[in-house]
Amino acid sequence: MFIVHVQVQVKPEFVEAFRQATIANAQQSVKEPGIARFDLLQPADAPAHFVLVEVYRTAEARAQHRETAHYQTWRDTVAEMMAEPRTSASYANIFPGDEGW
Repeated sequence: MFIVHVQVQVKPEFVEAFRQATIANAQQSVKEPGIARFDLLQPADAPAHFVLVEVYRTAEARAQHRETAHYQTWRDTVAEMMAEPRTSASYANIFPGDEGW
């Protein structure tokens, strides 16, 4: 598994629009065979901050995801909504084992 946590700080006036655009992207993303999970999180105490938790079956699946129309639409739609460039960190799965996904 190849796991990515993406941190996004959104301009306050775009919180709901970002949320809706990202839900639309996530709904299509989970249909990709290379994606095991695609979560959107929003801290209760920081409504303009979002975390995307993306779990890919392989590192190549992430590259394939970035070629999809729904990802490219999301990327272009939310670009101006971000208060700062998004950041990401990649992780290897430890527990539960990959078979648990």
